[in-house]
This record gives sequence, C-alpha cells and structure tokens, in this order.
Amino acid sequence: MSKSPELLCPSAQPEMAGSVVFGVVQGTVEQPRLAYLVEPQPVAKELLEMAAPVKPTEVFRIAAPCAGFACRHFDGTNCQLARRIVHLLPGIVTTLPPCRLRPNCRWWRQEGRAACMRCPQIVTESEPRDKLLVEASGMARVDGSSAAPAEPS
Repeated sequence: MSKSPELLCPSAQPEMAGSVVFGVVQGTVEQPRLAYLVEPQPVAKELLEMAAPVKPTEVFRIAAPCAGFACRHFDGTNCQLARRIVHLLPGIVTTLPPCRLRPNCRWWRQEGRAACMRCPQIVTESEPRDKLLVEASGMARVDGSSAAPAEPS
C-alpha cells in the first residue's frame, strides 16, 4: 500500500523545507492575479533573486508541505487561513485555474472549488495591503484592530 502524498500549503515561505514556486504575481497592486507555472519550480537562491528589489513573496506564490501544528493557521484539523479566505473574499474566477498543486493542495482538499475561485488574488505580501486580504490572513480585522491567532484546540 502506498503512502498518500503530503498536503501542500499554497501560502508558504521560501525558507520552508520542500518549498516550490507555483505561480508569479501579475496584474496590479490593487488587483493582483496569479499566473500559474506549468510546473512548480524548487525554490533556489537564483530564482528568489529574480524578485529583487522586492521580497520574493511579493512576486512569487510558494507552496511547501503543510506544517500542521507548527503553523498558527492550523486548528488541529483544518487550515483556518483557507477557511477565512473562502468566507471573507469574493471569488474572482469562474473556472478552476490551471494549478498543478491541486491534487495535493490543503486548501483544495479542505474547501474545494471555493478556495480555487479565490486563489488567484492571494499574494503573500503586498503594499499597500488590501483590508479584506489582511483580515483573511488573520493578521488584523477590517476595523484595524489586531486579530489574535487561533489557538489549536
């Protein structure tokens, strides 16, 4: 019997073990849109340097194996980041994006099509920050107050 593949977090940081770039942020600061790579690329110093002078996380979407309890968004069962994205952000596409992560994506497995309809607008870091994206990230609420990270139950 083969082991099932590891679930991937589509909102990872480049320094995480096993991280890959799966998309490039295009569009505008106000309306970013992810262009999905045909094949995810392993994170390498040379690739990250291509983002200069801005942070790689402003240019690339990165995935890595889900960190589970090591992640502040994980509640012991689900990714609360994926839940907030689906509940707070509008869908922006009507067909599934051409994402190669989907078969192993934690957001897809947990939230299904609804997560994919919102994924192309997600940018790990951006300036200025969209208020709804900040709230969905769990970093603050739309009213500007801080949001405490969810504690695992």
